[in-house]
Amino acid sequence: MTTTPFPVVLAGARGHGRWHLENIRRLQGTGLVRLAGICELTPLTEDEVPEGLGTPEQSADFGALLDATGARIAVICTPIPTHTDLALTAAERGVHLLLEKPPAPSYAEFRRMADGVAKAGVACQIGFQSLGSHAMPAIRKLIAEGAIGTVTGVGGAGAWVRDEAYYTRAPWAGRRRLDGVDVVDGVLTNPLAHAVATALALLGTTGAEDVTGVETELWRANDIEADDTSCVRVTTPRGPAVVAATLCAERADEPYVLVQGSSGRITLWYKQDRMLLQRAGHGPEEFEYGRTDLLENLVAHLTTGAGLLVPPAATGAFMRVVEAIRTAPDPRPLPRTAWRREDGEGRRIVPGVDGLVAAAADTFSLYSELGAAWAPPKEATLG
Repeated sequence: MTTTPFPVVLAGARGHGRWHLENIRRLQGTGLVRLAGICELTPLTEDEVPEGLGTPEQSADFGALLDATGARIAVICTPIPTHTDLALTAAERGVHLLLEKPPAPSYAEFRRMADGVAKAGVACQIGFQSLGSHAMPAIRKLIAEGAIGTVTGVGGAGAWVRDEAYYTRAPWAGRRRLDGVDVVDGVLTNPLAHAVATALALLGTTGAEDVTGVETELWRANDIEADDTSCVRVTTPRGPAVVAATLCAERADEPYVLVQGSSGRITLWYKQDRMLLQRAGHGPEEFEYGRTDLLENLVAHLTTGAGLLVPPAATGAFMRVVEAIRTAPDPRPLPRTAWRREDGEGRRIVPGVDGLVAAAADTFSLYSELGAAWAPPKEATLG
């Protein structure tokens, strides 16, 4: 089937899934797709289905719902450990996929998913929306033209705030494992995964084979299993990619990726599609871009043969980072003296971490190399 509208089933329509519901509604208005079904353990109420989407079929049985609706595309926005099995359930039926990030909780599960999808011959798009930004090709062009000289590395920084309720919203939230199954819901693998994927993409390092080493420093201020304040250094033939992130910032800020060169630098605030070019002999130049929606790109791929923006192969390097975090020693709790609780907001703050995150991205250093009292050099681990 190469004609629109494509019938779509959304698995996981609450939480972040609400964004997908609104996006499907937008594209339904253009005639590209129609919402045929919603898969949730508890059906959505009439009030939870946005106006204009009609009355899609609902079921907790994903496979049966795909069969009943004749879906041609499945959008999967469910807990991380379910991604691979649900993706393969769709692929076995010839249903194409938009699979939320992270695509899997381990490299083995990622390979099982990617190999199964390839064998089935269906298209699969991984939901790193930042990689649909039109800033990405623009930056690559600037780099190729030598605008900032020779690239020396890429840094990523994410200083966000999340309250303690963020970790009680779902049984898997803030967990590394649940009932013996990998979850790996850490700051770099889920909420700020885009910083990692975007940094690797701008370094030209997307395939698993491009990664030659991964160093991790994983910490937690919150009473959780996973990490909420971490950094990672990825070694590649093209130079280092260092990404630092926290959910315990003093002040929420826009995450960014910084491409450093021998004669300049490019900063991309990837959620805003906003880019700053600073180079020798020129004043600073700022640009804003649009972006291509990944579901829209998937439809274009199926109807016109347009290339997929984020196929599984483009996330292999990211999954090597996920695997290094998964197999690293469990995150260490920060000393009680290293954080404070903002009682009015119900969140934990690590004083000074905002500056550490920025410095790590700027200097390609880990927290332990920046003199953080709570991260002595001996805590650096190789994943």
